[in-house]
Amino acid sequence: MRWAGRAADGARVSVAVLDLGSGRTVCHGGGEFVTASVVKVDILAALLLRAQDAGRELTGAERSYAAAMIEHSDNGAASALWDGIGRAAGLDAANARFGLTRTRGGDGTLWGLTRTTALDRLVLLRQVFGGGPRLDGASRALVRELMERVVPDQAWGVPAVADAGTAWAVKNGWLPRDATGLWVVHSVGRVTAGGRECLVSVLSDGNATKAAGVALVEAAAGAARSAFGGGAGRPAGR
Repeated sequence: MRWAGRAADGARVSVAVLDLGSGRTVCHGGGEFVTASVVKVDILAALLLRAQDAGRELTGAERSYAAAMIEHSDNGAASALWDGIGRAAGLDAANARFGLTRTRGGDGTLWGLTRTTALDRLVLLRQVFGGGPRLDGASRALVRELMERVVPDQAWGVPAVADAGTAWAVKNGWLPRDATGLWVVHSVGRVTAGGRECLVSVLSDGNATKAAGVALVEAAAGAARSAFGGGAGRPAGR
């Protein structure tokens, strides 16, 4: 993929897109990034895999935490479920089964400092939206449902490239780094773009502000959409 857009000075971006129909993947940029809140999809997937292994449904408390964690990006709910899956060891074990090779859980309670790549995000999204073999149908449906119901003020990033009037699913992440004051801003999810059902992962860091990061993420996602022959999209209604 050739990208004509330019990141602000010091910012870094990596974008990967998978066309579910053809299986074609395009990508731009590379490297590892801290996940911020996009790891919440991993936490939920790991929780569901553990429940499947135990032959049980999620408890009412787990379902409540999952909804808050994905729909509202609630950090307290994420911390509770992070502990429930066994923190980094549990996350890493689940992600290895899902086929992720470059994602490592954050130390101790620091789930947001998990490290990952744009391509690993696609591997996980494919488990949810592409009928991957590890999660069963009910588990995939729950993750999809929650990602389709994020609160309106978090409906940015990937949804910006969706065809008008089509449904989308998203999980965003944003985090100011203490050492630099610069922002990590990410967006991952599923859209229909240019008539194609696509999985999209955009990771960025070194942004001067959250708003600058959102603009960079949406520009990169739009460039990836163009690589499949589609024009610019706009967010669909919810």
